[in-house]
Amino acid sequence: MADTAPDVSPKVAEFREDLNNILICRDCKEFPPNLIEEFSSGDMVCTSCGVVVGDRIIDTRSEWRTFSNDDQGNDDPSRVGDGPNVMINGDQLQTTIAFDGKNAKNLSHLQNKITQDKSSKALLQAYRDIQSLTDSFNGGTQVANAAKHIFKLVEDNKALKGKSQEAIIAGCIFIACRQINVPRTFRELYGLTKVSKKEIGRVFKQLEAFLQKMGGEDEIAKASSLTQQYQAKGSTSAVELCARYCNNLRFHNNLEIEQVAKQLARLSTSVADLAGRSPLSVAAACIYMASHLMGHPRTSKEIAAVAGVSDGTVKTAYRYLLVAKDEIIRPENFPAEDFKKAPDASKLPVN
Repeated sequence: MADTAPDVSPKVAEFREDLNNILICRDCKEFPPNLIEEFSSGDMVCTSCGVVVGDRIIDTRSEWRTFSNDDQGNDDPSRVGDGPNVMINGDQLQTTIAFDGKNAKNLSHLQNKITQDKSSKALLQAYRDIQSLTDSFNGGTQVANAAKHIFKLVEDNKALKGKSQEAIIAGCIFIACRQINVPRTFRELYGLTKVSKKEIGRVFKQLEAFLQKMGGEDEIAKASSLTQQYQAKGSTSAVELCARYCNNLRFHNNLEIEQVAKQLARLSTSVADLAGRSPLSVAAACIYMASHLMGHPRTSKEIAAVAGVSDGTVKTAYRYLLVAKDEIIRPENFPAEDFKKAPDASKLPVN
């Protein structure tokens, strides 16, 4: 028998679109082509001469459409609704009856009474309070989410029984600010929530102990939605307050004065007379001295109003800094590579 020859037919090459082909108008032959797609008719039209270059063009845009009557003319690309809120218990997949018309209104009220969970309703109200409070002092989304997470941990574990919700919210915001490195003082939170400073301090200590014990002796409870581990931090320092106070005072050369004020706040720890004084008054005194050192002085009353302390408190702390100026204002403490302009101690006022 004769051997059959092997099949050596050439392989069919894989199809690939030739990107070198350019569609141009066959009449005006303009290059680059000035073509436009009319999605309503499915045509590709040359805008220069009006010739239909191609028909039955496929619309590659999103097919999302909205049929709601309450979108106020805005394009709503939502097809499945909002995503689940991890801060709320339950699957959140219940159907909601539209609040339109007399009968629908009655059905909507009846459904809300049957399906709404009281605990979820209380959580939502607490979240709204936290959001409004953090927005009032420009805390940011991270602070709000961290405070909400801490509040949910407290609510789920039934901790801090007997404490008012306002005090718990204030304590959660206080801890969240520290964790996100934008600390606030008890006095500032008292001005926001009207909860006394002593009560905020008590709730803060209980919250801190609760967060540390949640995971057992060897584990640390997570205190934010960013999966960061909770770490107890010390009290707010004067260095942390200097940046915010300088921004509120709106200096012309804000960065330079803030840099000098922070360095003075770090060096003030060596001044024995300032030991035990409030970081608010120390930060205010450092900013007062830095503004005069850099040639853009501000009055003690202006700085006291921003720091939330009295004028006399700022001047008293400044006197202690002035006594120790020879030890603080040294060239080695303000190196030229870090500070553009060396502080001039001769510009400091006596009072």
